[in-house]
Order: sequence, then structure tokens, then C-alpha cells
Amino acid sequence: MFNAEKFIEDQIKKIKAEVKGKAIIAASGGVDSTVCAGLVSRAIGDRLLAVYVDTGFMRKGETESVDKMLRRLGVNHIVVDASDEYFAALKGVTEPEQKRKIIGEKFIRIFEREARKFGARFLVQGTIAPDWIESGGGLRDTIKSHHNVGGLPKDMDLDLVEPLRDLYKDEVRKVGRALKIEVAEKQPFPGPALAIRVMGEPTRESVAIVRDACAIVEEEIEKAAAAGKMKLPWQYFAVLLPVKSVGVQGDIRAYGFTIAVRAVDSVDAMTAVYSKLPHDVLETISGRIANKMKDKVNRVVYDITNKPPATIEWE
Repeated sequence: MFNAEKFIEDQIKKIKAEVKGKAIIAASGGVDSTVCAGLVSRAIGDRLLAVYVDTGFMRKGETESVDKMLRRLGVNHIVVDASDEYFAALKGVTEPEQKRKIIGEKFIRIFEREARKFGARFLVQGTIAPDWIESGGGLRDTIKSHHNVGGLPKDMDLDLVEPLRDLYKDEVRKVGRALKIEVAEKQPFPGPALAIRVMGEPTRESVAIVRDACAIVEEEIEKAAAAGKMKLPWQYFAVLLPVKSVGVQGDIRAYGFTIAVRAVDSVDAMTAVYSKLPHDVLETISGRIANKMKDKVNRVVYDITNKPPATIEWE
């Protein structure tokens, strides 16, 4: 049986012994990176600098929300706006593995830059077991390269520290609860963010579409769960497909994109089953998306695939 308190105690000792000097951590505001930041901050205090990188691919209101949360946690942190760099680096890129690797390398180059300013030699990451398992290596097939594993450049000029590396998501949440971290129950959000929820090249326009769609999916599902209509899924979001279909707007022919809604239940992210959302909730989501983006989106579908054969994210 996993003991969160014992894990925290052991890791604090290990981090104190391993991290001599200053360190930076990639803090996305998600469960893994925030729990990791809280843990390492307990061990080395202000010798840790949490770096939140606004890639331009974040959800609606995410940057402001994470900034406030890190302040409440008392974690030494900065916010870096690198959106122009990311959109430039991903111009014309459509292949998922290439996207993830470009995003991973860009993260490291930004962290190296900030580390030099801060005088840090260590890079802390909230890597967990499914990240390196799915990224392949040895006898393991590469399912998808997680940006914090498969996307790491070989010439990285920082020493890597990964306190959560052997934990699964349910164990990370237990550590978060023990540390009294408010995002311990937050749904997972991928490091490459909305860049991998746009199937195809992530442009400012396509990311804006999926950002609005994700916000609607989250709002309606959370509202339905709060009203007792359904159980809150483990993860839920929207994906923008790179295909157009014919629709009707009033009496006028429309030709718009398709949004896919995804909601799953899981424990450790290694397997998942699709959530059986009530049809009235799906209808409300579809109506809101179609109305808000009627000049861009005219079809909404629901993904009913389990993991396996699918992964949770589409890319």
C-alpha cells in the first residue's frame, strides 16, 4: 500500500542530498508539476524557481489562474510569455511526434535560459511513470513521446531531478492531498497543451477555436456533475479535427470544421473507458459550441473509444 507521508519524508531527504545549489522547475499548473513544485519547495525553499511558460496553447484563463495558485502556495515563481516563439517553431508542423519533440526542446531551451539568469544547475520535472512508459525505450514501443521525456534534447545543459518518476497518477494525487495542494483533484492536462488538441498545424486561429470548445466542455460537464446529473469524469476536453463538412446556417450552406468531445474515466492513465455522458449534457455542449463558433464549426461528435485501442489524448 502506497504511503504518501512516507514518500514525502523520503523524497525531501533525497532532494536535500541531491540538489546542492539552485534549481528550476517547469510548473504548468497541472497536478504533476504542482505537486512536484510543492514537494521540492519544502525541501529547498527559495533555492527553487518555478517557471510557468505561457506557450500560447493554454486553456482559457489558465495563465492568470496558475500565477495566483503558485502565489497562494508560496512557491517562488515567474511567468514567461513564449507564445511567439512556439507558434513560430510549429509553423507548418502537423505530425504529432514532431510537435511533441519541438515543444519539448523549446521548453528546455527556455528553462536553460531562465536557469542561467537564476544561477540554477538542476531542472526539476513532474515526470510520472506513464510518461516514460509511453515514450518508449529499450523493449518498450513508443506510443507517444511525452515532451518531458522523448522531447528532451541530448545536449541539455541541466541536471535532471524527477521525484515523482515512479508514481502513477492516483499516487501523485495522494501526495498532493498530503501536501494540501489545491489542484490535487484537478483533471490531467497534457504538457504540450492545446497544441495536441488541434489535429494539424496549431495556428493562433485553430488554438483559439479549440480553447473556446474546451472551455464549453469543461463548464457544462462540471455544471452537470455539480447538479448531480452525472459523475465527474477523470478527464474531459475537446479536439479540433482538420476536416470540414457541409452544414446549414439558417437557409445558407455552411462548410465548417468538426469538434470531437472526449471524456474518460481512469485511475492511473494507463487504461481508460469512455464516460457515458447523459445525452442532454452532450446536446447542450454541441449547441453551445455550434452557436459560439457558427462561422467556423458546424459539427460536434462524441468519442466513445476506450484506451486501448485509443490513447486518452488524440495526439
